Amino acid sequence: MEAIILAGIQGAGKSTFSRDRYWDTHIRINYDMLRTRHREKLLIEACLEAKQSFVVDATNPLMADRERYIAKAKAARFKVVGIEFQISTAIAISRNASRVGKKRVPEKAIYATAAKFQSLSFDEGFDEIWLVTVTSDGLKIEEKRHAL
Repeated sequence: MEAIILAGIQGAGKSTFSRDRYWDTHIRINYDMLRTRHREKLLIEACLEAKQSFVVDATNPLMADRERYIAKAKAARFKVVGIEFQISTAIAISRNASRVGKKRVPEKAIYATAAKFQSLSFDEGFDEIWLVTVTSDGLKIEEKRHAL
């Protein structure tokens, strides 16, 4: 059982990564789709109770944002994996510009998330941390680090 927690600014490719890697194995928890913290909490609790792996697809820029998922997952004996998306703000804004409709976010939101972003840390309770670097040509390079 795994709880995957994605973290990164808007336009970094978190949702695409989630879809490509976890579509067949993990329930996707996405606040944009669920619209309320209450619905999000219910779905997470259902996953924990059912021992169903899940992925939290959100910006999660602050340790406090991630803590609500980590504490519950650890209590339910889930392996907790953090995946941090590293991308320049300029590239994220460029990628965001190609989005249409409600999928496009205001540039100021990307700058605000980038300004407050806190890198993932094993001190938060992660069992593993993956770094995904997004380059201007769209390639992703993954580096896997394990907790000691």
